[in-house]
Amino acid sequence: MKKLALFALLMVPVMLLASGHAGGEESRYFAQTGRESDFWPRVINFTIFAALLYYLIANPIKNFFKDRRDSIAAQLREIEEKLQAAKDEKKEAQARLDESDKKADQIIEDAKKEAALLAQKIAETNENELLLMEKQLEEKMTLEERKAAREVIDEILSDNITNDDIMLDEAKVVDIISRKVA
Repeated sequence: MKKLALFALLMVPVMLLASGHAGGEESRYFAQTGRESDFWPRVINFTIFAALLYYLIANPIKNFFKDRRDSIAAQLREIEEKLQAAKDEKKEAQARLDESDKKADQIIEDAKKEAALLAQKIAETNENELLLMEKQLEEKMTLEERKAAREVIDEILSDNITNDDIMLDEAKVVDIISRKVA
């Protein structure tokens, strides 16, 4: 499409120039101006037109492109600043992550140590309680043995010995009571 437009732009002026009349207008132009063509006056007119156009439009166009360049540069600086800020935040986040990993490892290690200490303490407490329970069992067994022995002795004495079998006189009873009191 571009090639067709370019071809048309080049060929249309060539065809228009090639279709000029062979004598009528050229001779009239020569008679009025004394020149065969109006090429140089057209060149001068175009140069004046181009100079005026440049004078009127050059500064606004320059300012537009300068402003455009400055705005693009500002956008690039802003993007670079944001990129650098993002990189800094990433480094900071990575540092916090590494620190958190270290803290997590330390917490796990401390928890394992505490668990080991608690397990050891619980084991010691259980052993002490077990020893205490064994001691209480032995004391209870001793107490029960004594109680059973007393009951057996009381039973044997009460069944086999009566008050008539024991000869106690008043002096003997007073002596037994005074030993108990003393």
